[in-house]
Amino acid sequence: MMSGGSRVITIGLTTFSEHPALIDHAKRKVRLTEYSAHFPVVELDTPFYAVPKVDVITHWQQQVPDGFQFILKANQVMTMHDQGSGDPIGNEQRLAVFNEYKRAVSPLMAAGQLKAVLFQFPPYFARKVATIEYLRRISLLMAGYPVAIEFRNPSWYGKEITRDVAGFLKELGLGMVVIDEPHTTNMGVPFEPIATNPDLCMLRLHGRNVKGWTDTTGDWRGKRTLYRYSHDELVSFKETVLNLQKSSREVCVIFNNNAGRDAADNALELQKLLGLSFNDLSPLQLDLF
Repeated sequence: MMSGGSRVITIGLTTFSEHPALIDHAKRKVRLTEYSAHFPVVELDTPFYAVPKVDVITHWQQQVPDGFQFILKANQVMTMHDQGSGDPIGNEQRLAVFNEYKRAVSPLMAAGQLKAVLFQFPPYFARKVATIEYLRRISLLMAGYPVAIEFRNPSWYGKEITRDVAGFLKELGLGMVVIDEPHTTNMGVPFEPIATNPDLCMLRLHGRNVKGWTDTTGDWRGKRTLYRYSHDELVSFKETVLNLQKSSREVCVIFNNNAGRDAADNALELQKLLGLSFNDLSPLQLDLF
């Protein structure tokens, strides 16, 4: 997908099946073959819940062109989500999951199709000695694998703090995800466009629905990403992306603002604003049935 010292911008969405705009608003799930006719990368969260079997991953590969890439969420054990439950697991089990995960993604690594393993930490993963050490441990356990880190606790941000955290991640060879989401003094994290990895800088755009983000009653997961970015907001992202390109060979923008099925439209508009055309896509299919 990338050659020599060329600079690349890629755009994708979270999951491939929930974007009816890509199939003329047909009332069914989008197939991966159809999704990959529009975008060169997808982010999948299924590995967060269970480490996928190798044959599931090879099945994904069979449905996409050779240049297509995957961002996969790290498993919940790898991101310490078990620490929030009454039954955290031991280090030996955690290490076993890391090894199982690396085995599972080996076909993607071999084909150059693993863009990143996304470690999206829980909101209670706050900055302290133990968590800083855990990041160092991840860099050792995942040596040779592309890793992106998404913090959801504000303690990782602040005037000098952001700079120090970014420097630490850079030293470890980990990418710090640039996040756009609602934030207040005690919730969410600020938009800090910093590239800590010279190979890849990821932006994850969750939308700016403050009410949906803060209200955790009822169907809160369904509401929190209910947001459509305006033309002006997308123009602003365009400038951010072009700036980040100076520090990273690839800037990858992932739209997650999809509760109202807005992500695909926003992504296609940003693609247009940036004047991008993606090569090596699947052929567009005319689905007449």
